[in-house]
Amino acid sequence: MPRRSRAVSQHLENSRQAALAAIEHYNKPGVPFRTRTYVLLMNVAWTSLFHAVFVQQKRKPWYVKSGTGKGTRYEWVDGDPKHWDLAKCVTEYWAGDNPPARKNIEFFLGLRNKIEHRSHPELDPALYGECQAMLTNFEDILTTEFGGDMALSGELGVALQFSALRPKQQEEALRRFQGAALADIRDYIHTFRASLPPEVLESSQYALRVFLIPKAVNHPGSADLPVEFVPFDPQKPEEMEKLRRVTTLIREKQVPVASKGLLKPKQVVSRVQAGLPYKFTMDTHTRCWKHYTARPLGNSENPENTKSQFCIYDELAKSYGYTEAWVTYLCRKLADAQEYEAVTGKAPVPTLDPDPG
Repeated sequence: MPRRSRAVSQHLENSRQAALAAIEHYNKPGVPFRTRTYVLLMNVAWTSLFHAVFVQQKRKPWYVKSGTGKGTRYEWVDGDPKHWDLAKCVTEYWAGDNPPARKNIEFFLGLRNKIEHRSHPELDPALYGECQAMLTNFEDILTTEFGGDMALSGELGVALQFSALRPKQQEEALRRFQGAALADIRDYIHTFRASLPPEVLESSQYALRVFLIPKAVNHPGSADLPVEFVPFDPQKPEEMEKLRRVTTLIREKQVPVASKGLLKPKQVVSRVQAGLPYKFTMDTHTRCWKHYTARPLGNSENPENTKSQFCIYDELAKSYGYTEAWVTYLCRKLADAQEYEAVTGKAPVPTLDPDPG
């Protein structure tokens, strides 16, 4: 390893201390702001690490001042050059490459602004996989770029504590994670994960590879959280492939929860009635969503499991909204008298009686 300058050593010290503080905070029992503080500290750790890498490469990780003039001019803030932020560092370090480790950091870059001024312990179980990968990736690049003597593991374990037994606090956190207060954060997490190709999503460099598998129970109503914690085991490829398929199905089933631009049932009835030659009532509409399985029944334990192109569950209002596509679909399908009768169980009744003559 080349000799480190004073500037490189200072960046490395800042980086390692921030990472160690992040681990200590995350693993401390009963500590508030667990995930939020961990993410913010790891942001500092990663940024300082990249600055150390660039300075070691004889590059100046500073923002160039815009405008004309001879030579390179840099931006300054309070007497110091303005250093690249983490997003800029990621772009400069990986350039055109998009490894899972990069996607992991980009995930937290988008999440940081949503949680920076909010405390949500409900996030801890949901983000554990990404949090652990963020740390192990940091350790990997730290030792790759600067040698094994810089490893964190010599001073403090680099594993974040997570209970496979799922204590009551974590079960309750998972329930609250599904609540309306976290809708924007939950939607961001789901959307980001769903955008990743399978090889990235399944990489341990993006997230710790574990599976939470639903378990059958004798009394569903009495089960607080019927899931099983299954760590990824590369020695069991066939079993892991089955679990991968399950997680793929779950990922594809995630749908947005919102109400903007949606129609109430009465509005659907009015619009469909205007587009059909047959009577269309609220009862008809109920029969339609049941027949076409646009949404679950009223007593469903998973009301969000809708056909999202037709219907969206509004968790805050505890009700369903319907899309314009649903109106168009019903008008097209029910214009056929045979389809109308098959769906509703009744012969279609014209909206206007035919002229007697």
